[in-house]
Amino acid sequence: MIADLVAWVLVLAVAAYACGGGADYGAGFWDLLAGGARRGSRPRQLIDHSMAPVWEINNVWLIFILVVMWTGFPVMFRAVFTVLWTPLTLAAAGLVLRGAGFAFRKPTRRLAERRVYGAAFAISSVLTPYFFGAAVGGVASGRVAPGGSASVAAWTNPTSVLAGLMTVAAAAFLGAVFLSGDARAYRVPDLVDYFRRRALATLVALGVLAGIGIVLTQDDARYVHERLTEGPGLALVCVAAVCALASAWLLVRGAPTQFTRATAVGSVGAVVLAWGLAQRPYLLPTSLTVAEGAGAPATLNWLVIVTLVAVVLVGPALVLLYRLESRGELLSDPLVSADPEDSTGTGR
Repeated sequence: MIADLVAWVLVLAVAAYACGGGADYGAGFWDLLAGGARRGSRPRQLIDHSMAPVWEINNVWLIFILVVMWTGFPVMFRAVFTVLWTPLTLAAAGLVLRGAGFAFRKPTRRLAERRVYGAAFAISSVLTPYFFGAAVGGVASGRVAPGGSASVAAWTNPTSVLAGLMTVAAAAFLGAVFLSGDARAYRVPDLVDYFRRRALATLVALGVLAGIGIVLTQDDARYVHERLTEGPGLALVCVAAVCALASAWLLVRGAPTQFTRATAVGSVGAVVLAWGLAQRPYLLPTSLTVAEGAGAPATLNWLVIVTLVAVVLVGPALVLLYRLESRGELLSDPLVSADPEDSTGTGR
């Protein structure tokens, strides 16, 4: 019983990181595609203002995930980091480069150095979620098992490639939705439309990838596929689809930011919960159950206690931070309204 509870804590933490950290990665994705120094200056300025208050906080979820895996399910931790050490190492390197690029590009005076730091931030924002997604695909397809050895096939198989692409697309979708809302809070209507169009485009891409996934995983990840296409797993997938459609409708209608963000987060979060539900009773399909991989009962009990304490002490502060950021109250410098599509950078 306690092992199942801790397993769901782990799944919820992954969902929180996918939504919070995913929006940050998505901002980096759009930074990469913003254009040259002049044309992309204003979207990048909004990205800097939007990410600055929360980008370090969002990575706390990743630390929490690693702690729960390491202490609560040590057998799973060892298997995952043995078989998938290459993509996870690349993802960790991407995290470091991404953080360094974001932190150093703004105060740097020389244009050439700013471009280097900006490229490190933007490219790492795409590669890092891809490698995380590829690792998840390796687990979901049953290619990770206790006692296994490092394998390139464990993270380059069809399911892993698809999961990596879907992770990047989901991050881009979340990033565009959040940036569109921030543009509204910062009173720059041209950037509201700029990121709204990109959110709708990535939502279409996600739909195409999901359709491919239904066919591809039927043979390559059969255990998870069967449980995502029936029962509670299918119900959560339907919730994700409804939330995605609601997000599209709200974006087109220009609805209040909080509703659009809620449906976007609900869509991504429901997919993560569906994946966790589809793996039951396994941590690693079909080789390691939750009961087999659980740590000592005393350790699991303390994990639950620490989680409850963290929710009580840290939760309110996180909620306040996100609310202040979403209202634009943490903006230090004004954003000048202009047309982001103007390649001269002078507006019209």
